[in-house]
Amino acid sequence: MSEQTEKNERGGGAAGAGEVPTRVMVVDDHPMWRDAVARDLTEAGFDVVATAGDGPQAVRRATATTPDVIVLDLNLPGMPGVQVCKELVGSRPGPRVLVLSASGEHADVLEAVKSGATGYLLKSASTAELTDAVRRTAAGDPVFTPGLAGLVLGEYRRLASEPAPAASDEPKAPRLTDRETEVLRLVAKGLSYKQIAERLVISHRTVQNHVQNTLGKLQLHNRVELVRYAIERGLDDV
Repeated sequence: MSEQTEKNERGGGAAGAGEVPTRVMVVDDHPMWRDAVARDLTEAGFDVVATAGDGPQAVRRATATTPDVIVLDLNLPGMPGVQVCKELVGSRPGPRVLVLSASGEHADVLEAVKSGATGYLLKSASTAELTDAVRRTAAGDPVFTPGLAGLVLGEYRRLASEPAPAASDEPKAPRLTDRETEVLRLVAKGLSYKQIAERLVISHRTVQNHVQNTLGKLQLHNRVELVRYAIERGLDDV
């Protein structure tokens, strides 16, 4: 598949000479499905470092194997997938999480994103869609089954429209550079890192560095929180 030959600077997808393939962990309580996903990802060039069949096992094995991306089902015994996501995404450095679920319920999608998931894919996705989603998740791009991205952005806009809490004595947010603000505006518009790099005529790595610097300054944890921050300030409409 052509998508698998594309390289990103984190090594997603099939790796060439001297490159390190993206490390992936697959979590699902159905052994046949779990093994099939792991096999497909391995054949696509990813390094499947572990699998798990329940929530506690997922946390233990992810901590031991430090995958770059976790392909995570939500309906798990022992600990629900959203709790697994909270446990692992909060770690430093934490993996990126791509939820792969049979549920397209809005509540499940929003809860997964609020728990730190980078993307949400339905199990009806093709093998090509899954492998491309894992590659893009490794690069930091949010990935959603068509229709779900609009749902997430709509929820953020709804939250942003709610009255702001009363002013407090908290210090003002750190100032961003002009370039960081420009990258943040494009992130809020839904552009991928690759698209931002092409738009600004800079490298993919430079875009990632600007995003990481912005996350650090704003004390945010992932790109999803960054998008919400930008939308709350109207940057997606500029």
